Amino acid sequence: MNEQFYFPGVTLLITHYNRSKSLERLLIRVRDLGCRFDDIVVSDDGSRPEHLEKLNLLKQQYNFQLITSPVNKGFANCINKGQDAVKTPYTLYIQEDFEIADQFPPHLADALEIMNKNSEIDYIRFWSFYRFPTLKPFGKGFSETIYNPWNMNHLNFFMYSDNPHIRRSNFLEKFGRYQEGIDGNISEHNMSIRYIQRKGKGLFYDDYSTLFEHKNSTEEQSTFNRASWRQSKKPLFVFMRALYLKYKWVKCLWEVKFMR
Repeated sequence: MNEQFYFPGVTLLITHYNRSKSLERLLIRVRDLGCRFDDIVVSDDGSRPEHLEKLNLLKQQYNFQLITSPVNKGFANCINKGQDAVKTPYTLYIQEDFEIADQFPPHLADALEIMNKNSEIDYIRFWSFYRFPTLKPFGKGFSETIYNPWNMNHLNFFMYSDNPHIRRSNFLEKFGRYQEGIDGNISEHNMSIRYIQRKGKGLFYDDYSTLFEHKNSTEEQSTFNRASWRQSKKPLFVFMRALYLKYKWVKCLWEVKFMR
């Protein structure tokens, strides 16, 4: 593509673990789409030697900061140390196994313009597995996420997500660092609870499944798997899932009120 998109004040932060081919695919897309940032940071979580060798070759080709770890310390440590390396006002965060759609750059430009004009907005999400339950139209294809605890949908509590987004680089100062030494999904969940407690304000792209594709090749598959009972359509499991979701709603409500 001939069109160039420069995003001043933005660092692209990519977390990586043993998926150097996926990372290369993402970097190629960034280049081919004409996207330029003030910096690119790749935070690696103790990948195997063959992937580190590939990362060092990619570093020479794409001129990014490579932040490494001698051992795997978990997702929370990976994103914390990656964010620590960011020196610009904004961070565009993408995990290495996402591919950017052709139409993404203009929407990133819109999001950056919105954040420059609205200092109260902490975070704008570009992609999701599901539509956020409570939204208020904002403009330019985005809506504000609204915390509505009395809608008995546990998804209301996931106002923050690690899916592709742009955030202010002081995000961890305002909402706290990711908790290290625990499961990555729990660390992300706790971040979302703190985001609600500290009255974070964010936007959600309305056509939420179109700007990225979550790719898992046969060579570099995702390490995340859902429990089979959560996906089964058998009546017993459907009933169990309904009970579990109500329990999850009550648990999240309690966490927002009392978790510190």
